[in-house]
Amino acid sequence: MSRVSTEDDEVSADPAGRPSRPVPNQQRLQKKDGVRAPDPTTVQTKSKPRLLLMGQRSESLFLESTARIQKDSLSSFMEFDVWDFPGQIDIFDNPNLTFDMDAIFGEIGALIWVIDAQDDYLESVARLNSTIFHLYRSYPHINIEVFIHKVDGLSDDYRLDIQRDITIHIQDELSDQGVENAPVNFHLTSIYNHSIFEAFSKVIQKLIPRLGQLEAMLTNLCRTCRFEKAYLFDVNTKIYIATDSTPEDMASYEICSDFVDVIIDFTEVYGSWPRSKRWKERLEGEPWCQPLEDQVACEWAESGMVLADAQRPIMLRQVDRSLALVAIMKEGSYDKMPQINMNVDVVVKGLTEFFEITKPNQTVVGAASGMVSPGLGQG
Repeated sequence: MSRVSTEDDEVSADPAGRPSRPVPNQQRLQKKDGVRAPDPTTVQTKSKPRLLLMGQRSESLFLESTARIQKDSLSSFMEFDVWDFPGQIDIFDNPNLTFDMDAIFGEIGALIWVIDAQDDYLESVARLNSTIFHLYRSYPHINIEVFIHKVDGLSDDYRLDIQRDITIHIQDELSDQGVENAPVNFHLTSIYNHSIFEAFSKVIQKLIPRLGQLEAMLTNLCRTCRFEKAYLFDVNTKIYIATDSTPEDMASYEICSDFVDVIIDFTEVYGSWPRSKRWKERLEGEPWCQPLEDQVACEWAESGMVLADAQRPIMLRQVDRSLALVAIMKEGSYDKMPQINMNVDVVVKGLTEFFEITKPNQTVVGAASGMVSPGLGQG
């Protein structure tokens, strides 16, 4: 018996068309036009977003080629499930396999399709078109994210030519099938620079409830403190989950991401053990003569550095164990650090309240209300 296994045996295949284990609400796909239409009265009971990885997987994207569905969970500022699907199996056009489509696609927030830019990608594009065609009819809420991977060895012009060629192939084929305005997005990625993290940042941002309010907070902070750019980082994955409204700059993102790495590493080494009472009394004595809590702005990581080329300071303030606010300041900003620290304190408090309100066990995605951008003092 042929079998596609998962950790929980939720998806199985049998050449005779019989599932190896009964699954509730199982949907069997026999032919292209046999996909069941979604029930508009159905309400999803699980709120944990899921990412599904499909497509080519040849020594790319930190993932090995696999013959089984591999399921991982990411616990950080939000909890995510990541399913890596076998790249060599076509679940839609293989008559010998039967899958539970609802178990695979029913609660996916985004499907990430990997295309190897240094290989013959026409077959992968054709399979992607077939996948989009089926999903668009039954699961139109799924975001399709195409990672055009391994572009590090290609020239800039050739990268754009490949992206244009793939985009045209997909759009033309879908248009011929009557599918218009499918939610397909394209990203040029490589594991040898920060492009893969930026691409995942774009994917995750679409799954965050009320993302616009996070962006408004950062935009207000940049305006009042005259920051050039501000990011809210997930320190565990180095992806940024929100930024301000100014145009994005890859160089700024890269240096902020590296800065997060350095500061968090220092925090783990030097800031994680409990201090003795004598140590605390010494720091609260002469010449400071005030409680330790009043001497620091944040009990987590806090740091600053100055870029030598343009004398631009970078500020980092850790919101909690998962999130850090990083901002690139303008030259001469040190003269206004008291006002800047006050504004950053207000935003950090607002971010903390935001994620408390939007926790999955408290609200449904998109249902949080009453959150407004905190007022900021003019610096």
